[in-house]
Amino acid sequence: MLPAGVNANDLAISPDGKTLLITGVAAGQSNLWTYSLDELARESGGARQLTSTPGRKSEAQFTPDGKEVYFLEAGRIQAISLDTRVARPIAVSAELDIDFAKDRKELFWQAWSYLNVHFYDDKFHGADWNATRSKIAPWVEGSQTPDELRRVLSLMIGELNASHTGINGPLTPPQATGHLGLRLDRSEFEGKGALKVTELISLSPAEVSGIKVGEYVTAVDGTAVNAKFSLAEALEYKSGRRVSLTVASDAAGTGARDVPVSPVSGTQEKALLYRHWVEKSRDYVHKVSNGRLGYVHMLDMSDASLDRLYMDLDTENVGRDGVVVDIRNNNGGFVNVYALDVLARRPFLNMTFRGAPTIPARSFLGQRSLERPTVLVTNQHSLSDAEDFTEGYKAMKLGKVVGEPTAGWIIYTSNVELLDGSNLRLPGIKVTDAKGVNMERNPRTVDVPALRAIGETYSGKDTQLDAAVRELLKDLGAPGKTGNASGGQ
Repeated sequence: MLPAGVNANDLAISPDGKTLLITGVAAGQSNLWTYSLDELARESGGARQLTSTPGRKSEAQFTPDGKEVYFLEAGRIQAISLDTRVARPIAVSAELDIDFAKDRKELFWQAWSYLNVHFYDDKFHGADWNATRSKIAPWVEGSQTPDELRRVLSLMIGELNASHTGINGPLTPPQATGHLGLRLDRSEFEGKGALKVTELISLSPAEVSGIKVGEYVTAVDGTAVNAKFSLAEALEYKSGRRVSLTVASDAAGTGARDVPVSPVSGTQEKALLYRHWVEKSRDYVHKVSNGRLGYVHMLDMSDASLDRLYMDLDTENVGRDGVVVDIRNNNGGFVNVYALDVLARRPFLNMTFRGAPTIPARSFLGQRSLERPTVLVTNQHSLSDAEDFTEGYKAMKLGKVVGEPTAGWIIYTSNVELLDGSNLRLPGIKVTDAKGVNMERNPRTVDVPALRAIGETYSGKDTQLDAAVRELLKDLGAPGKTGNASGGQ
């Protein structure tokens, strides 16, 4: 109800009742904001950002005098002044004696009880949940380590035969090894102990630094490359730090030069790899459709992916005759309704400046709307909210679905932390189609089956994209014809 402009996750009110503390997400980053509830305040409305660091924030709360906020960031206690907005770490140390023999009983009881109360199906998918507790209890008593206990609890959870379940150990710190964003010739290293560059990831440290495909990395920070050299070891703890690579035109060091790079984290390289794959898929669709079709892919159903969809549609696809929408390997989230809304809106007015091209009224007035025929591509790794998206796409007759049936993993879920820091998944909300049929364990079907052969990715061919392009072009008809806005259905 408040125009805070932030996707709020948690809220707290100051002791004097005049300030709202928001833990939320904006631009894909978790931070803290304050919002004045004081009707007599002179400051303008809207949220005031309190923190601006990338780590996840949680458990935020005011001090008794309301002048500071204490919070957790990446598992560490921080404090920040509302006036200066300067954060400081709080040093905390403690000794903890753990009696695993007692802990395992409590952890077992916690896990069983949470699922007993919160599992979405009160019939537990046909499992006798009380009998399961009795069956598992002796195995719990026999576990000797937390990992063994979690394996036993996984067996208990498996009795539910449901998606969105599981238990994981406490979060571990991110890997510190740096990554360059390049691929190397395996045979060159195994045969000659040489690092030959075979591919560069777009916008990676290696590409930005001017390294070329076919060149050799002959040394890292002065350490020569040989048969016993480990690139991972050389880049350990180097993420975000300056590293000097010696690069040459051959393994012997001809034309050697020093190239400074700043390696990125594994997470950052993964994101670069993903965008690299998307661009290759977009180029593929352009090529096989003779430039008539655009392409978008949604990695998941998160706020960040929705923003990326908006950007990709705005910059690349509005001017095409149609668009291939790809949600293969999308593991879900919660934004399917917003993404579908962009595809479902239909044109009804156009607007034209004198002497300028005609523009659809929705776009002219700033509303997100594609207003082009589409085709949807799914596979067996499209799951959860990606399946909700597929169901909506089919139910609203937006176009054909091509590829493989989805996974059938459709329960709305949350996480809860157990006594030892383990995270337990709680599938708590049943999801049904418009006819009331439970979507869990019921994959969404496709209109046009298309399977990729094992190893096809190495050939540069994509059978599923080929089928999607073929079906959408069939609905569009010859160039110059617009087809219909529902993609031919």
